[in-house]
Amino acid sequence: MSRHLVTVCVTVLVALLGAPAAWAAAPTAERQLDWVVSASGRVPVSEEEIREHVSSELLAAAGGPAGINAALARLGRLTLAEILTVQPDHVVARVSGPAGDYLLEVHVDAAGLLDGIHVTFHDPPPTSWPAVDERLAGLGARVSFTASRVGRDGRCRAVHEIDGNVQRPLGSAFKLYVLGALGTAVATRRTAWTEELAIRDDWKSLPSGVLQDEPAGTRLTLAEYADKMISISDNTATDHLIHRLGRETVQLQLFLFGNRRPAANIPFLTTKAFFELKAAEYPARAEAYLALPRWARPAAVTRLERLPLTGLAGWTAPEKIDEIEWFGSPADICRAFSGLRRQNQPEIDHALSLNDGGLGLDRSRFPTVWFKGGSEPGVLTLNYLTGTSTGDTFVTSLMISDPNAALDADRTVGRSLAIIKGAFQLMNP
Repeated sequence: MSRHLVTVCVTVLVALLGAPAAWAAAPTAERQLDWVVSASGRVPVSEEEIREHVSSELLAAAGGPAGINAALARLGRLTLAEILTVQPDHVVARVSGPAGDYLLEVHVDAAGLLDGIHVTFHDPPPTSWPAVDERLAGLGARVSFTASRVGRDGRCRAVHEIDGNVQRPLGSAFKLYVLGALGTAVATRRTAWTEELAIRDDWKSLPSGVLQDEPAGTRLTLAEYADKMISISDNTATDHLIHRLGRETVQLQLFLFGNRRPAANIPFLTTKAFFELKAAEYPARAEAYLALPRWARPAAVTRLERLPLTGLAGWTAPEKIDEIEWFGSPADICRAFSGLRRQNQPEIDHALSLNDGGLGLDRSRFPTVWFKGGSEPGVLTLNYLTGTSTGDTFVTSLMISDPNAALDADRTVGRSLAIIKGAFQLMNP
């Protein structure tokens, strides 16, 4: 949730903002992959050359040509080792760099320009549960994990777990409960996915996301807010939905989805309140909030939400992650995913399917992939639901936290994705 983290929780060369579910086909993705590999060894690349290869949308997200050059320099000179997936608009390859092996994924738009570049550290997936445990032990001191099968009755049954019922900070994975509250409101006809809601300046938050830059009065449907909240973890979209539904409605969804310690999330924070506690006057404001009795905190949160978005700064070290956050266990997340599946609404499936978080499962075996992650300094969660070609449903949830030191995001995410991919393959051999 820090301003300086991409909370979709994939390690990226450049943050992919607002990408559509299906990329427009163009027969140049493989050539653009070759250009990225070549350019990595020629930094700085000229602005003219970068603009010949990179879309304006991706340039804006990266901070212009300087941002592209900085990302290339960080990777170092790459060498192409193996192309794994080739489509006209999409290529995934294994590449080698000074820091190790990576998976490099590029997407191109209809004009053949790069509009998405993803890089993750490459670890082969583990092929046994003991190997999963060994990899998990290497991620840090506080790790919780479940790999679960969801039965036709909706119940989650753990296939493999480590501290699966231990509650951890969720980061932006809390947005699953907001999505569920919206689904419940639609099911009970208190709203509709097509309802339009205008952006309000007093409901805006900080990035991640893009809606904070839209003018007040811009109207989006609730389905569009949900898409942005989940696929690019848009915080302004999230807060608009919380305000539209009501804090009490979202808090009720914790109970409806079977969160075992819902009181830890009450009062339910908007992202703006979260930033006001951690990004302004820290630690004094946070400590004053925590000193309040529980009954006084809802009013305090409302006051925080009325403050202007000024004077806020990012942070790089953990800040009271066990006290000011949103909380749940891997088992709670499985129940939340199961609850969303039972709501059986196409808009929910659409929002959760837009971004697979870099997992890259074989879609012939796993045609459905839902993802929501979360992060701030000291916190990383990666949460997936898959539906298999044979009709089975599986969920994995991996939570890592350290109250004393920030995580090495690049390596931790890459290694975590390999563990999760291996777990799904073990459950669906």
